Amino acid sequence: MSSIRFDGTKQYYATSSLVVGYALCSSLLAVINKFAITKFNFPGLLTALQYLTSAVGVWILGKLGFLHHDPFTLDTAKKFLPAAVVFYLAIFTNTNLLRHANVDTFIVFRSLTPLLVAVADTTFRKQPCPTKLTFVSLLIILGGAVGYVATDSGFTITAYSWAFAYLVTITTEMVYIKHMVTNLGLNTWGFVLYNNLLSLMIAPIFWIITGEYVDVFAAVGSNSGHWIQSGAFLAVSLSCVFGLLISFFGFAARKAISATAFTVTGVVNKFLTVAINVLIWDKHASPFGLVCLLFTIAGGILYQQSVTGVSSAPSQREPASSKQSDTEIDGDENLEKGISSKVSGE
Repeated sequence: MSSIRFDGTKQYYATSSLVVGYALCSSLLAVINKFAITKFNFPGLLTALQYLTSAVGVWILGKLGFLHHDPFTLDTAKKFLPAAVVFYLAIFTNTNLLRHANVDTFIVFRSLTPLLVAVADTTFRKQPCPTKLTFVSLLIILGGAVGYVATDSGFTITAYSWAFAYLVTITTEMVYIKHMVTNLGLNTWGFVLYNNLLSLMIAPIFWIITGEYVDVFAAVGSNSGHWIQSGAFLAVSLSCVFGLLISFFGFAARKAISATAFTVTGVVNKFLTVAINVLIWDKHASPFGLVCLLFTIAGGILYQQSVTGVSSAPSQREPASSKQSDTEIDGDENLEKGISSKVSGE
């Protein structure tokens, strides 16, 4: 009896640790990435360092036996390449959005994705029209976003151009790329490895296209090799480490708790992100903008509830919908890593 009680207590603390770890990583990641891009104004190089950390981290943890990932093969890499390109574009636009706007603006546009995904699913994938509850939730999201944009004192054409570019790329990722990745049969850590390793290979192309390599070389030359200050080094290091940790804690927490509990945790994380962002500095929205932001998050909560209710109804389709749900969580966690990130599943 005592051994059963001990095992139950041990399991409780293990699960609690995973949930707390996921909540901390998820709620802090957007703020940390904003801090990193503020201190280290090279978005292409910053994301490349994040990809390198995650790819190497997954490979090392796999070698040590802490996780299992699919082996990297050239044939699978060729099939996965379109997904990696879209993933890279989502992270790239995400990072530039944080470079030119505050964290609240990122959360608003991230919360708009269900609206565009619903339209795209109905239009291009011939999915059924949203239910009344889903439609109401999408209207709440849209209303909150419109109110936020209309009162955003930090509105600039540059910032919102990156915001719309991010919205397009992440919607494309959700509607098309995840379906393709599911067909490849990769496990979650295989997804992380392929995403980050291929994105790392793509990064030099964008350094050349954007001309960022010129800025990096100029910074190195003008500071005689001391172009990375201690604050920038700390910010970049935290961004890279948290990018890997959110993948680990996100996947582990999802296995340890129910889907409902995981969803609730993700919702709480959004509110924590807003609260932390308001408390630590002045890079946040006005009071009315924050109210609009909270309406947008509330619409997202209502949307999750409406979609969950519909998807769980047909029992004969449960295996397929479960597999798709897993893929969606994977994508969200990896996008929050840059932003993202990865991201979704906030």
